[in-house]
Amino acid sequence: MSNLAHQYQYPYEYCTNPKTELIDGVIVAMSPTPSLSHQRASRSIRNIFSKYLQGKSCEVLDNLDVFLSDEHNFVPDVMIVCNRDILKDNGVHGAPDLVVEILSPSTARFDRGRKLEIYGKCGVKEYWIVDTANRAIEVYLPDGDRLRLDNIYSIFPDYMLERMSEETKAQIPMEFKTTLFDDLLISVEEVFEDIN
Repeated sequence: MSNLAHQYQYPYEYCTNPKTELIDGVIVAMSPTPSLSHQRASRSIRNIFSKYLQGKSCEVLDNLDVFLSDEHNFVPDVMIVCNRDILKDNGVHGAPDLVVEILSPSTARFDRGRKLEIYGKCGVKEYWIVDTANRAIEVYLPDGDRLRLDNIYSIFPDYMLERMSEETKAQIPMEFKTTLFDDLLISVEEVFEDIN
């Protein structure tokens, strides 16, 4: 029996639901099918980066295995890899430069917890947690060997906007720059296009 099957509590489940990640040496099942809003956000983010990275050395990838160590194998929703030496046919062997995880009810605790810690220790330069339910993007940046929350960019619901002054509304950031590319503005509205 393979080492993978030994670590998994229910080997039959592993065979029938191959969408898994390895966290601290334990196989964790991922959400079986992402929601429509999850897929739309993922597509929007991938498209933003794909357009920008045309002709550049960095590459945008999605739903590909990332091998960070013998105990940690993740499958981010979207990522940017600038060091092509870590790209192999079966996945990424090392830390991507930017990782995007789109929250699902079954994986949110890992995305905000242990995976956040591991990405920081492994050298990810920027980490986004995208919350489609609240139309918000949490951006985490390195602080030593961990990632800390830098900012949250969100689309406020109409009922909240109605209570704000024009001056307050004007101060809500609707675009932000990734630390990887100083000439790329990310539009929050574009990320959440078609997500109500």
